[in-house]
Amino acid sequence: MSELNVKYLILGAGISGLSFANFVDSEDYLVVEKDSRPGGYCKTTIRGDYVWDYAGHFFHFKTEEMKKFFEEKMKDCELVTQQKNTKIYYKDNLINYPFQTNIHQLDKEEFIDCLYDLFNKVEKDNYDNFLDMLYGKFGKSIVEKFLKPYNEKLYACDLNKLDKDAMGRFFPYADLKQIIDNMKKNENNSYNNQFLYPRKGAGAFMDKLYESLNPEKVKLNTCINKIDVGNKTAYTDKGDVIKYEYLINTSPLNQFLGLMGRTEDVELLNKLSYNKVLVFNLGFEKKSDFDEHWIYLPEKQYNYYRVGFYNNILSDEKLSMYIEIGFSKDAEIDVDKELQLTLENLEKNGITKDNKLVDHETIIMDPAYVHIEKETSEDIKNYMRNIANEQIYSIGRYGAWTYCSMEDAMISAKELAAKLR
Repeated sequence: MSELNVKYLILGAGISGLSFANFVDSEDYLVVEKDSRPGGYCKTTIRGDYVWDYAGHFFHFKTEEMKKFFEEKMKDCELVTQQKNTKIYYKDNLINYPFQTNIHQLDKEEFIDCLYDLFNKVEKDNYDNFLDMLYGKFGKSIVEKFLKPYNEKLYACDLNKLDKDAMGRFFPYADLKQIIDNMKKNENNSYNNQFLYPRKGAGAFMDKLYESLNPEKVKLNTCINKIDVGNKTAYTDKGDVIKYEYLINTSPLNQFLGLMGRTEDVELLNKLSYNKVLVFNLGFEKKSDFDEHWIYLPEKQYNYYRVGFYNNILSDEKLSMYIEIGFSKDAEIDVDKELQLTLENLEKNGITKDNKLVDHETIIMDPAYVHIEKETSEDIKNYMRNIANEQIYSIGRYGAWTYCSMEDAMISAKELAAKLR
């Protein structure tokens, strides 16, 4: 048992927590991480011939500043640059992503249905929810063939619950002119059209962030059990008592809210909605005929909504995949059953034809995708303003309970570090 005094107490050694510690320009910090390894959901397993992340994590940058920071940290590591190659597996065919700008690749009857409904869609000034927005922007056929079933598999919830801007800038909007123009130009201008990836997996960047810190300022295998906000004191499962000036939370908000025991925290906790994602990392004996980086599957007959190919990104010879399957937050997951179903479906898709599974890894992300709901979003904003008055800040994809990229998490960490300095 020890008593510590720190200026910055940072909960979580994922990309947000490690970035904040790198940017804060002070040695007066302590990072507390419950796992035995830093990285959060951005860890990598390297086993035999296979490089596997905790689901797909690819680095794409909208700012030169963060790209330069990343490349400087990774200068001693081999980086792969890829032009994104993604498809949608629909009715036993592969069509280009996003669906809404590639409806011309469907068969004639379905193409006409999509085009007719797109032209006759009824737009509104204000949409009630995410599903309402989809129908208004894209019409019945595009929504019901891809956007609705895919996002139901992804979020594992009723899409009427989600805010119209639940995916923010990450949703591939397209107007009628863009859709028509794409029939001739066949362009994909989505936000992550080009990405960087370390040969040793996304976790290599987490390792570099961690190596930049003083190891004595990071406590791994340590959980925060309780936070006394009034006395600015945190208690760990190891018996440590930590006095802080600023508390920086990057752990999932639903877990953080349970640490303080206040009525307002519990009330918000009960409102938060999210899903779980079961991830299978699979390694096979030989290469597949598929050359895509990842594939989306909207049809409910397949248990997974997305499959990715690490070997195609890294130009490796043996098929190495990640599989993502969405569940509600309260679902009981039968891992063995889902693995068997996954292997059967990969055979049906033609991905693993005459190929033998050599090794695999199972991960359950809980929480995985947070559900952005209009009313709850307002409650979260108000809560964040209130705790900031107590010198508590909750940042990152899960700390801020938002839909953001790894770069966004790094930017928010840097901005907060600058503000507090």
